[in-house]
Amino acid sequence: MGKPKAVIVGGSIAGICCAHALIRAGWDVVVIEKTPQPPTGSPTGAGLGLDPFSQKIIQSWIQQPQLLQRITLPLVVDQNQAIDGETKVSRTLARDEHFNFRAAYWADLHSLLYGALPLDIVLWGYLFLSFSMYDDKSKVEVETKVLETGITINIVADLLIAADGCLSSIRQCFLPDLKLRYSGYCAWRGVLDFSNEKHSEAIINLKKVYPDLGKCLYFDLSSGTHSVFYELLNHRFNWIWYINQPEPNLKGNSVTMKVSENLVQNMHEEAEKTWVPELVRVIKEIKEPFLNVIYDCDPLEQIFWDKVVLIGDAAHPTTPHGLRSTNMSILDAAVLGKCLKKWEVENLNSALEEYQSIRLPVTTKQVLYSRRLGRIKQGLSLSDHPSFDLKAASPEDCEELQQKNMPHFFNIPSILK
Repeated sequence: MGKPKAVIVGGSIAGICCAHALIRAGWDVVVIEKTPQPPTGSPTGAGLGLDPFSQKIIQSWIQQPQLLQRITLPLVVDQNQAIDGETKVSRTLARDEHFNFRAAYWADLHSLLYGALPLDIVLWGYLFLSFSMYDDKSKVEVETKVLETGITINIVADLLIAADGCLSSIRQCFLPDLKLRYSGYCAWRGVLDFSNEKHSEAIINLKKVYPDLGKCLYFDLSSGTHSVFYELLNHRFNWIWYINQPEPNLKGNSVTMKVSENLVQNMHEEAEKTWVPELVRVIKEIKEPFLNVIYDCDPLEQIFWDKVVLIGDAAHPTTPHGLRSTNMSILDAAVLGKCLKKWEVENLNSALEEYQSIRLPVTTKQVLYSRRLGRIKQGLSLSDHPSFDLKAASPEDCEELQQKNMPHFFNIPSILK
């Protein structure tokens, strides 16, 4: 009968991870991605944090596990600190020295995972159009368009996996009324390559203010706002700044906004009023900073229908505050692969039921906790919590800022043990 076959829509990290997991489960896999070629690491790429278990999963998928260490830097420390906007003096609110994440550049991690796949698994430049189920529900047929030629190609498979992100068009087929929830704020983001300035006075002064760069995830909190700052491999800094504002009017199928020079200039002026001068200098030197509109959605009650299943941001759009998006995607893929291997294609519904039963309770709590953490750090109100006051916060209030409070932070699903 041959191997069962899956079509994965989306060639980002979630889709590539899913390909690895299913290949190890004995499935044939094809990934369709509308981007014409693999990413090469554009300046608008961003950093991410990998938790210890995600690191182990990735290392199990690649032929040379040590390569993950080579493309990442340790994030041993999770530090939250208050910045006084007037005096520019900082003080530590909470510090966890056993964080044990690793910092990766998105394009570096994608390249590592993609390079470890067999050739021709990913069809670059293929646009997903639609899908249909056989009348007896034995197969799913996926219609794609080759963007270079305009030719339409149909692929028949046993399973369709939607790894098409928080704006998933496949999810919309089943949940047409589902709307993403605007968080109340946007995030300026950027990566600074300082490889030609690593011995400059500016970098030396910066490392005096942030002495644990290279091993620390810094959260700077000021009145009604916060920023994230850490070092990536090859002398790069990753920076994020969350700003409360009305929901922007987005155009197109993206949560990333194009920004004008005037908007960037205004951001620089606000940064001078808010952050320490050493960080402001970094912000001003970042080429092509970009603006993400931050959304999540209320947790779904279901993430599969017949022969269609959601993974990654398609299954659980989340805010970034718990560093969960990539880590949840990796765990989704690993659990789905194990469930498919355990039950085999003849019992596909049981496999998807188990995948859903393992992942939904976890991702539901993590999405909601990430939402809560973001509102606390942005000084926004919660139904059971007054707005976080930097000056009046108790030690217990400050402890709540730490990443390790994320639900299921230390848990490993039994199917992966």
